Amino acid sequence: MQKILIALLGLLCSQTLAFSAFSQTTATSDPLQYADLADLSINAPIIVHATVKEAIKVDPERAVDAPTSTQRFYVIATTNALIRGQGGILETIRYIVDLPLDQRGRAPKIKKRQFIIFAQRTGDSNDVQLIAKDAQIAWTADRESRVRALVREIVAADAPPSISRIAGAFHVPGTIIGEGETQIFMETNNGNPVSITILSRDGQRKFWAVSLGEIVDEAARAPERNSLLWYRLACFLPKRLPSEALEGVSLRNAREAQADYQMVLADLGSCPRSRR
Repeated sequence: MQKILIALLGLLCSQTLAFSAFSQTTATSDPLQYADLADLSINAPIIVHATVKEAIKVDPERAVDAPTSTQRFYVIATTNALIRGQGGILETIRYIVDLPLDQRGRAPKIKKRQFIIFAQRTGDSNDVQLIAKDAQIAWTADRESRVRALVREIVAADAPPSISRIAGAFHVPGTIIGEGETQIFMETNNGNPVSITILSRDGQRKFWAVSLGEIVDEAARAPERNSLLWYRLACFLPKRLPSEALEGVSLRNAREAQADYQMVLADLGSCPRSRR
């Protein structure tokens, strides 16, 4: 075991290591928000529900790059279920994690505890690397259900892409005072267009919708909160329309477009994260 540990440390210590998220959760009140789980799920090629079989403390001299007030562990865990990952995964996985010490300077006890692991493969088929400092989160049935639902959204053929930038925007006033239409066009990581349309009608509340594709869909609607499309917008849109996106638009129409954009941001709400 000691030889295996030393070999793995040599392989993994040069990589980015991780803190664990130690949140006591209930099914009705979880400090990990949708955005927290989305951040982890989107970036993790492998997501595993696992039980820690062994948690071996690594001597400080072998963990010189570990953050202060942490204890480095070499973890051997048993796979309970593979939530995400092509090609399957072995019954036993191994990884390294840095865990925060408590107020008395004691390391947490994680042996026999269940976690959801967000990871990527390394050279050895049994070894994985956590993708973030807190990519080991305490398992609950509710959390696993939420992560599974998120993964289904992420891998769907029509999944909304991530926004890379706002490419253009304009406002067209209507023939009646108080009416008008603003359109905002976004570029994405996969090249598929995404656009937002805001309609103003005299005496009516402004209406906005998101279209995924080249055609502005008249049946489109605003995204539901805590959905992948909501996350893509609420968590990554800039606080203001960039000036280059309004190039060539008159000052008056640019102001209307900015006001409509601010209305969209307010309607989307903040993007709460508890883990960062």
